[in-house]
This record gives sequence, C-alpha cells and structure tokens, in this order.
Amino acid sequence: TLGDFVGTSGIHDTFQVSVGHLFLLKCLFVDTHASVTWSRGGGLGPSLPPGVEVRDGLLWFLPVQMSHAGAYTCEKRDQTGSLAVTFGVSVSGGKCPDPPEKKSAAVGVTELLSCKQKEILELNHTRNIRWVKDCQLMEPPGERTSVSESGFLRLSGTSKEDSGKYTCLVDVSVDGRMYTAARSIWLAVDKGVLLLFLSLLLLFLFSAYTDYVSSDISTTLIVEPQVVAELHCYAYIGFSDDDETLMYWTVNETHTDEHQELAVSFKRGRVYGRSTLSISKVLRQFLNVPISCCVSNSAGFNVGVVWLQEADHSALYTTVALYLSASLAVLLLCTVFLLFRVEVVLAHRKLLRRFSKRAPDGKRYDAYVSFLPPGAPRSAETASLALQVLPEELEKQHGYSLYIRGRDDCPGEAIHDVIADTLSKCRRLIIILSPVVNSSSSEPLGDDQNQLCYEQKVGLYDALTQNDLRVILVEIGGPVDYSVLPESLRYIRRKQGALKWKKSSLRTNKFTNLQSNRNFWKNLRYHMPPVPVGRLQTVV
Repeated sequence: TLGDFVGTSGIHDTFQVSVGHLFLLKCLFVDTHASVTWSRGGGLGPSLPPGVEVRDGLLWFLPVQMSHAGAYTCEKRDQTGSLAVTFGVSVSGGKCPDPPEKKSAAVGVTELLSCKQKEILELNHTRNIRWVKDCQLMEPPGERTSVSESGFLRLSGTSKEDSGKYTCLVDVSVDGRMYTAARSIWLAVDKGVLLLFLSLLLLFLFSAYTDYVSSDISTTLIVEPQVVAELHCYAYIGFSDDDETLMYWTVNETHTDEHQELAVSFKRGRVYGRSTLSISKVLRQFLNVPISCCVSNSAGFNVGVVWLQEADHSALYTTVALYLSASLAVLLLCTVFLLFRVEVVLAHRKLLRRFSKRAPDGKRYDAYVSFLPPGAPRSAETASLALQVLPEELEKQHGYSLYIRGRDDCPGEAIHDVIADTLSKCRRLIIILSPVVNSSSSEPLGDDQNQLCYEQKVGLYDALTQNDLRVILVEIGGPVDYSVLPESLRYIRRKQGALKWKKSSLRTNKFTNLQSNRNFWKNLRYHMPPVPVGRLQTVV
C-alpha cells in the first residue's frame, strides 16, 4: 500500500549502476493523469546534476557518472493527493554493476534469470539484449542456454560452475547515440539448497463450470480475454513452523499492487504453501507477458513463470463458417428445388437426353388420352383439347407418342380387348374432365353420360392396384364436381391434384394459346415421362 513507502526521509530502494551506462528511474503508481517532478536529495526545486534529465516522467542518466551517486526523489500529484518516494543510486567504476540481488539454485535444475530492466525494454527504440557472466562473454545460445525477447536468460541443467555474477546488457539507441544499460544478479548453485517445487494451476470460472489445467515451472496457458481467472502457485516449505517463506507475484516484472484487477492471497499448509493470484478480468496487458510466482526462504530463491496466450478460434470459426455455408447452400438448393422443381426436372431431362439413353420398358405409347365420348356435355371443348391441342404440343413440339380414342382406334375392333391391351402399352393415362351440366342429382350418371369411360376404369384399376400406370387429371371448363365421380378418381385428385386448362385459351392463335397456358404445359411435361433420344430426331 502507499503507506508502506517512505517520503523524503527514507530510501525506498537502492540501485547499483556502473559508470558509462544508461539508466532510467520510474516513479511508482504513476498514470496518465498524474504529474511527476524529480529532485535530488528531496530538495524543494528541480535540482538535478548535469547528464540527468526528465523525459515523460522518467529520470534519465545519459550516461551514468560518478557524480550521479546519491538520492533522488519523485513526487507524484493527482486527484488523490501527492506521494513522494526516494530512490538511492550507487555508482561503481567497474564494467559490470554490483548485483543487488542474490538467487540460489539446486544442481541439475532449469533456472530463469530476469533482466529486470522494464523501463529500458519498453522504449520504442532499436535494442539488443546480451548476457555476460562475471563480465565475460557466455557461450553462444544453444540447448543449454537461451535468451527470450523479453530478456529472460534460461539455464538448463545447472552445475556448481554456473555460480557467479550474471549481467544483462541492453544496447539501445537514444538521440542517434548508442548506450548500454546493465543490471546484475548473483546466482549461487549448491547441492544442499532446498528445492522449491512449483506448479501453476490455471482456474477458469464459467458460471457453474470449473476446469483445472496444470503446467510446469515455465509454460504457456491458453485463456479467454475478459474472463475471470486464477493462478495457483504451490511451494514446498517443509515441516518447520517458521514464517520465513515469502511468496509474491510479478506481472511483466511489475508488482501486482500496480494493477487493480489483481489480488493475491496466501494459505499455509503442513508441507506446502499456496499463493493465489486472482485476475478479475484478463486484460490484453496480461497476455504474452511473464507472470512470475517468486518464492524465497532461508534455503534459497526460485521462480515459476507462466505466459497467458489468447485462445485461437480461427479454426473453430472456419469450421463453423463452412458448416453454416454448407447448411445455407443446402437450404438454398432445397428452396430453389421446391420453388422451381418443374423447371429443374425439365432441364435435367434435357441434359440427360444428350448423354444417356432410356432403357426399353416394353411400352409403345407415352400416354393414353381419355376424354368425354361423343354426345356427352361439353364434348366439343374436351375433344378439341384431346384431338388438336395436345397432339400439336406434345407430339409435334416435344416428340411424345400419344394414343387418343377416336383418332387411333379402328372401327369394328373388340373395344374392351383393344382398350385393355393398349393401356398396358402406355406409360401415362391422361383423363380430361369437365363440369357436369346436371350435377345436382345425388345419383350417379349412367354409363352413356358418365365422364368416366371404360378405358378410364381399366386405367384407374391398374394405377391403384399394380402401380404400373400413372394418372394425370386435366380439368377443363371450370371446377369439376368430384362428388358424383367414383371414389378411385377422388382419391387420385386428393393425392396428386389436377392440371387446369384455361377455357379462354382454346383459340386458333397458337402463340396466344401457348402463352396463356405456359404453366399448364410445363406441369404436364413434368408429369409425363422423359422422351427417348431417338424420337427427338423426328420432331419438326
């Protein structure tokens, strides 16, 4: 808390620097709304030595000189009040500064050393990070040592020979001049050091759903931004009752107190201590930065690092998009087929006629046309449609083969035998129906006045019992009263409906006839069978 810091009467922290290096000091708890002033020794006015200046609230040493040693005070002012914090700067003449921090490690483990120069690394300048041991160049990075972009030095399989002073050097260009910033840390490797076993557990909180993901000492975890998360750090503290074990967290080398979204709690067990970092909301600033759990006691120091990385949903989005696109495509195709199924079927037949032939089925005619016999009511209209209009369109224009009573039968034939034999050679039965003049009588019409002729009875029987002949009903002259017709005909009407021929279209003008009954012809051809390929050659 702010009360833990001293003002001009005490030193908050002391930094070890070397002559000739670049060094930056940053005031604590500074945001964009605060004003910062720097002074040397807590003076009332800005009294800074030559080579030390303030830029964007940071105190710059360009470069460090022996005369720069001393105390520097920053005073922050904002709406909450003012706060003064004093830092000590100790200058040495060596090439590498003295290490202000000592870290212990056990033989054979993997250690991470932090550069701890956040202010330098955050500069938007060209930089280069190097590590030296005892101010001597280290072995080139390889399987045993590596340096991350954020400055962490990774040592694998440490030995006692790895003990020594490690210095992180950052080369950076400022105002066209190259400077080097340096910070050192002492590493002590010993077999007798108590091992600190760290494990990080990530807890996702989604309403009633909880998921734990375990990790190693240094790992990357996949998270969802803007959600609640918890990091648990476990350290082995033994069976002693002392309280020397210290566990704390840093986020990108800053203390958790600087982030209002973070809260830390500690629970001590009989053998292990657990420190919990609660994140009320995973912000962008917590992604792809080192979040470290630091553990220190009389036996040594260790750190576990976890990197939070945003979940990549591109594959999921691509899969969902493909499924949605496929579903929409199928739905669109189904809609198009339902709305334009007649056109689709006719176009498909036309295409197939170019590449395939229909297998023989033993049939001679494509359709048997049945209409009112001579002398029945409105027989002139139905006869004109059956004997003139249908042959003109179906036979001459599309190549169909029709059998029409009154045109194709011969006088003197055994009518019943010929009709039964002919119907067995037809693929369709077209029945033309017209309104009955006297439909008010509840008694069926006689055979001489009934629209349903013998061939219709035979055809309906074959269609309903043997499923060998399909029936096409055509209504002409207005609504047909099916109540006076047989049940078999009413059943077919309910099952598949009927095509309606417009009476006004019975004219001598062929073009007008076709235009006024365009849908009728398309639907009739839809219910008719495909035309064989060889027969199209004879169509004029």
